[in-house]
Amino acid sequence: MRLMIVGSLSGEFGTASKIAMSRGAKVAHADSVEGALHALRSGRGADLLMVDVRLDIATLIQALAAEHIHVPVVACGIGNDTRAAVLAIRAGAKEYVPLPPEPDLIAAVLEAVAEESHNLIYRDPAMAEVVRLAEQVAPSEASIMITGESGTGKEVMARFVHRKSRRANAPFVSVNCAAIPENLLESELFGHEKGAFTGAVARRVGKFEEANGGTLLLDEISEMDVRLQAKLLRAIQEREIDRVGGSKPVKVDIRVIATSNRDLAEEVKKGTFREDLLFRLNVVNLKIPPLRKRPADVLLLAEHFARKYAELNATGAKVLTEDARKLLLGYGWKGNVRELENTLHRAVLLSPGTTIEPAAIVLPDGSRPVDSPSPTAAAASIAVAAGAAAGSGKPLVGRTVADVERDLILDTLDHCLGNRTHAANILGISIRTLRNKLKQYTDEGVSVPLPGDVRTGVA
Repeated sequence: MRLMIVGSLSGEFGTASKIAMSRGAKVAHADSVEGALHALRSGRGADLLMVDVRLDIATLIQALAAEHIHVPVVACGIGNDTRAAVLAIRAGAKEYVPLPPEPDLIAAVLEAVAEESHNLIYRDPAMAEVVRLAEQVAPSEASIMITGESGTGKEVMARFVHRKSRRANAPFVSVNCAAIPENLLESELFGHEKGAFTGAVARRVGKFEEANGGTLLLDEISEMDVRLQAKLLRAIQEREIDRVGGSKPVKVDIRVIATSNRDLAEEVKKGTFREDLLFRLNVVNLKIPPLRKRPADVLLLAEHFARKYAELNATGAKVLTEDARKLLLGYGWKGNVRELENTLHRAVLLSPGTTIEPAAIVLPDGSRPVDSPSPTAAAASIAVAAGAAAGSGKPLVGRTVADVERDLILDTLDHCLGNRTHAANILGISIRTLRNKLKQYTDEGVSVPLPGDVRTGVA
């Protein structure tokens, strides 16, 4: 994380700087508000500004807004000066940190304000395969396209690739193409010269130059206007950019990673995305499966979020009960990891004791996750049905493993009305493995359900 300290480094501010560095932050320094603005315009990017409350924080925040420089500001001051804290927050600071600094408070601010929690947490084989491919291609210079539904963790994967690349010690700069107005995105990416347009009060270095030597993430690139895509294509091909209002090109050395939650091949057909740009970006595709297809990750992530938010809210440890775990496994998670995190944060707050019960697991509208079952919900009912069968009509003792495996696969396929993809997800095997098994059973003369069929018996 890139932290800029604005103010004198003597005394308590210097101590705060050392604490931040000990927690992994890369710290830069500016003596004044104007010095901070000059550094940011010049491409010395920052993820967070910690500013001496005695400086003109209101002017700083107004200037950042006027020049469309998006970076959170935290005010710092000696002691618990309530008046100074109130003025700083009213001016637009995200937080006020009293000095002398406490290491845990500095660490919490770094994580909470700069959102620097980017650990890749997974267990499911489907996700493990994506991570394996990411590790394989990370050391290369190839552009990477990361696709997947909203909330699956595309930016987390992009940061993982950067950490595993040869550019790991250089900047990682992210641009959300969906969050920046169309008329400002060109300047945000390529920068501008003073006077290039109304509001361009000084030369501003864009994200391409800020990421020089490192990695540039173009988040949700499908939202970029097709006219700007042409300029982006040239920048990637020629490794040089033109600032808005500039007179000569600027050389850059970056590795580009792009993300999208849309089918870009379909966007090409619709004319909203350039095919040549897609080819240039999509050298390697990392397709992150939705959470409903990663059942082994659901509980691992849920436990992680329960620990995280119990610690953040100082509630004491909270443990998921078995019934709560079943409830989480049975839901479709349309919002994926983001929705799961939100749900567990709420569950921690709603749980009065040391356990998280099903009653605490509710959606924002107050409904229960069980109201929207996913294919993984079928796993529980199949397991129950299999157990009942074993206890009555189909004893397991005396049968071969191959026979039991065949019945499990075919019963699951039957339950899914012949849908191979759903059955493979429930069984925890690849679609290829399932198809090979079904071909084997067909060759052996066993009746295998077709999609939409219900099997009536086993030959």
